[in-house]
Amino acid sequence: MSHRFLFATVLLAATAAAQTTSTTPRRTTPHRATAVKPKAAPAAANPADNPPNVPKVEGTPKNLYALRYIDTEPGTGPLAESHKFYTVHYTGWLTDGTKFDSSHDHPGGEPIVFPYGARRVIPGWDTGFEGMHVGGKRRLYIPYQLAYGESGRPPVIPAKADLIFDIELVAQSDTPPEPKPAPVAPEAKPAEPTQPATPKDAPAPSSAVKPQTPPAPSSPNH
Repeated sequence: MSHRFLFATVLLAATAAAQTTSTTPRRTTPHRATAVKPKAAPAAANPADNPPNVPKVEGTPKNLYALRYIDTEPGTGPLAESHKFYTVHYTGWLTDGTKFDSSHDHPGGEPIVFPYGARRVIPGWDTGFEGMHVGGKRRLYIPYQLAYGESGRPPVIPAKADLIFDIELVAQSDTPPEPKPAPVAPEAKPAEPTQPATPKDAPAPSSAVKPQTPPAPSSPNH
């Protein structure tokens, strides 16, 4: 075999290999798409936060504290109204479970009466009956800002004490209900009069002493 033939053979083999390489598609590893989390859209501004004629401010209002509740038993009576006198049964606890007061523990177990919305009770009570119906029961979770504040009411209510109340709206009226009359004690029978005892050494009454007969006068001629 001549050198010229050998060179031609090698050249043909190299050309064929180049053509095969150029026509064979390359396998590529697909790239995994990385999920991009969309940015949270800013909260829409509430038009009520910027009413007309009030200088506009930017930002989202934040809650400082809130009154929470659970209706445990819906009432079937009238809807609770403002500026009424409420008759209410209640029990109050601290958040550690300590019961500090209950109308059921008062003498006679009588409910209390107060004018709703007149600031005669803690703020949580002056707003906590909204939406209730007479006969309904509710559990109130009152933050300390709507209870007895930072100072509390020692020794019963500690400082900054959040409170839990179970309340029952027994009745509502335009005027305070008439207090129940106190029970009348049965009349005692009059005691029979007794004769006073006479002491043994006491003198007998004068009516019991017979008058003495004076002596007969002597005869002047005697």
